[in-house]
Amino acid sequence: MSYIKKLSILFLTGLVIVSLSFNLAAQVKEKDLPKKYQDWLKLVAYIITDQERDVFMKLTRDQDRDAFIDTFWKMRDPTPGTPENEYKEEIIKRFEYVNTFFHRGTSREGWQTDMGRIYMILGPPASIERLEGKTGIVPCQIWTYYGDVNKGLPVHFELIFFQKAGVGEFKLYDPLADGPASLLENKRDLDLTDYESIYETIRKIAPTLADPAITYVPGEYGPSFYQPSPRNAMIMAQILESPKKDINPSYASHFLNYVGLVSTEYLTNFIDSDGSVEVIPDPDTGLNFINFIIAPKNISVDFYEPKKQYFCNFTLNVSLRQKNNLIFQYTREIPVYFPEEAVARVKSNGLAVEDSFPVTEGEYQLTVLLQNSVGKEFSIFEKNLEVKKAADIPTLFGPYIGYKLQKFGRDIHLPFKINETKLVVDPKDTLSASDQLVILLALNNLSEDLRQRGKVVIKIKGVKPENAAEKVIEAELNQLPFSRMVSLEQVLPAKEFVPDYYEIQVRLMDGAGNVLAENKGTFIISAEEAIGHPISQARAVSLSRHQYAFFYALAEQCDKLKRDDLADFYYQATLKSNPNFKEAIISYCQFLLRTNQFDRVLEVSSKLKDEANNQFDYHFFRGKAYLGKENLNQAIEELNQANSIYNSDIGVLNALGQAYLKVGQKEKAAMALRASLQLNSDQPEVKKLLEEVEKKKS
Repeated sequence: MSYIKKLSILFLTGLVIVSLSFNLAAQVKEKDLPKKYQDWLKLVAYIITDQERDVFMKLTRDQDRDAFIDTFWKMRDPTPGTPENEYKEEIIKRFEYVNTFFHRGTSREGWQTDMGRIYMILGPPASIERLEGKTGIVPCQIWTYYGDVNKGLPVHFELIFFQKAGVGEFKLYDPLADGPASLLENKRDLDLTDYESIYETIRKIAPTLADPAITYVPGEYGPSFYQPSPRNAMIMAQILESPKKDINPSYASHFLNYVGLVSTEYLTNFIDSDGSVEVIPDPDTGLNFINFIIAPKNISVDFYEPKKQYFCNFTLNVSLRQKNNLIFQYTREIPVYFPEEAVARVKSNGLAVEDSFPVTEGEYQLTVLLQNSVGKEFSIFEKNLEVKKAADIPTLFGPYIGYKLQKFGRDIHLPFKINETKLVVDPKDTLSASDQLVILLALNNLSEDLRQRGKVVIKIKGVKPENAAEKVIEAELNQLPFSRMVSLEQVLPAKEFVPDYYEIQVRLMDGAGNVLAENKGTFIISAEEAIGHPISQARAVSLSRHQYAFFYALAEQCDKLKRDDLADFYYQATLKSNPNFKEAIISYCQFLLRTNQFDRVLEVSSKLKDEANNQFDYHFFRGKAYLGKENLNQAIEELNQANSIYNSDIGVLNALGQAYLKVGQKEKAAMALRASLQLNSDQPEVKKLLEEVEKKKS
C-alpha cells in the first residue's frame, strides 16, 4: 500500500540539467507543418499570443510541439488541480460550432469569418436579434454580450453583423469605418454627413438598431450624439485582445530556450515566479557575492502519512553567462520538509529558495532554474547585472530592502547577510502596514576622518503626486565601529507610509557636506493590512571551513574569462585552503596546460600520484606536460600509461599522435589519430594532421 499522496498548493503571492543554452532556430513555415499542427493553429488563431506563435513556429520536433501544446493549454486551465481543462474544451466546442454554422454563404471556413472570430473569442452571445427581413435596411444581426471587466471589456456591449449588398457573408460592422449609412438599403438621397438624419431613418425602420449603429456600448457616445466615436476602435481592440489578457507569454520563450535540456514532463509545467538579486560584498573575505531569491507562485507537495510530513524536492541550477558564453554553473538539491500543522502557513505565504556565490567583476546574465520533482514543475528567474571592480575609495552598497533582521555568528555565510546581520527579504519588495521597513547598507573603505565627521542621508518619497511627504533620515557614522566594511541598519514601521510605490535615495556625505557616493532603491507599500511573505530556504556555510569553495568558484570564472593572472591566484588560494581538493587540482592542471606552464603541471599533478581514482588524470597531465617540454620519450610513456587505463579519450590519442610523429614513428602516429577520429570525426585539425602523416608515410 502506498503512503504517498499528492497535493497541489496555490500560493497567494520550481531532472537535473548539465548546462543551459539558447535556441536560435529559424521559423518553420506553416504550410510545411504536419496537418495536425496546422489544424491546431487554426483552433487557437484568436487566443494565441504573438510570442507563443513565434516560439511554436521555431520548434522542429513533433514531440516538442506536442509538449508545447500541452503547456499552452495548461497555462489557460481555470482549474489546474482537476483533470479537466474547461477552457480547452470550450474552445474546441466553439470551433466545431462556427465551422458548422458560419461557413454558409462564403467560401471560407467558419472560424475565418467575422462571426466565427467573435464567437471564438467571446463565445455565444447573451442574445441575438435578427433583422434579416426588414425593408429599408440590409440584413443584420445584433449580438449582445456582458463583458469581463477584468479583461478590459465593457460591462455591456452590442455588436452588429451585416450583409453589405444583402447577400453573402455577414461582416462585423464598424461604426466609424462603415458608418451608419451602410446599414440602409437606399442611400441615394442621403447626405452622408447628416448623422442625425441617418440615425432617425434607422430608428424608424428598426429602433433597436439605431444606437448600436453609433456605439458598441449603449449610452456611451462621442462628442456628437449621432456621430460614431473613435473610442469604438479602442473597444474592439480590447475585445480582440481579451483572450490574451491574463497570459504571461514568457513561458514560451523559456520553453524554446530549455527544450532538450529540461525534460518534456517538466516543460509542460512552467510555474511563474518572483525573484530578486543583489551583489553584496563580504567583509571578511573581501569578495563580491551574488545573492538571489526565487519564489514560485505555485508548488506541488507530497504527503508522507506515517510521519505526517509534507515535502517537496527542489533542484537548483544556477548559471552565469557573458555574451552567451557559460562562465559559471552549479547544481544543488534542496529537499524541503514541513509538518502537517504548517500547511496553512505555507499555503498562505509560499516557499522561496535563497542562495549566494562569489563572482568576479564583469557584466553577466544570471539564470536561476528551480525544479520541483513533485509535480514536475520548473520556474526561472533571469537578470542582467553588473559587478564592478572593487575601489579603494569610500564606497556605498545598497540600499537592500527587507522586512526583518536576523543575527548570526560572523563565521556563518548566508545570502543577504553583512557581518552579523542577515536581511530577510521578499522578492516582490512589497510590505504591508503590519510589517517593518528594513533598510540595510554597507560602507567600505571609510577613513577615520570620514567615520568621525561623515554621515549617511536617506530620503524616502512616494511617487503619487498626492503623496507629497518626504521622509529624511540622517545617520552619523561616528556611531559605527571602525573596520574595513561596516553595516548600517534602519528599521521603520511600514504603517508610517501610505500605500504607494516608493523610491529611496541614499547618500554618503563627508563632514563638509560633499556627496561621496549615491545609490537608489525602491519598495512598495501594499493597501492590504497584512500580506504573506514566502518562507525562505537558505544554506548556511562556515567561512572558515568552506572558503576554498569560494576561491575555486572564482578560479573557474577567471579561467573561463581568460583572466589568467587572477585565475592562477585563485587556484593557488583554493589549494592553500584545501590542499587535497581533487577537483581543483585537476582544473588547475588543465589551466596550467592551457597557459603552457609545463613545470608547474608536473609539480601540481604529483598530488594525484597516490590517488587510485585519479591515475588516468595523473599520467595524462604528465604526458601532456612532457610533450610541451619536448621530452618526447617520457611523454609517450606517460600517455601510454593513461591510454592503458582508458583507451577512448581523444585528448590522449591526439597527444600520442603528435608525440609519435615528432619521434618519427609515423605508423603509430597514424594509428593514434585514426582511433581519435573514429571516436569523434568532427576534428578538422586532427584530420589535417593525419593527412600529413599519410603523405609522409607514402
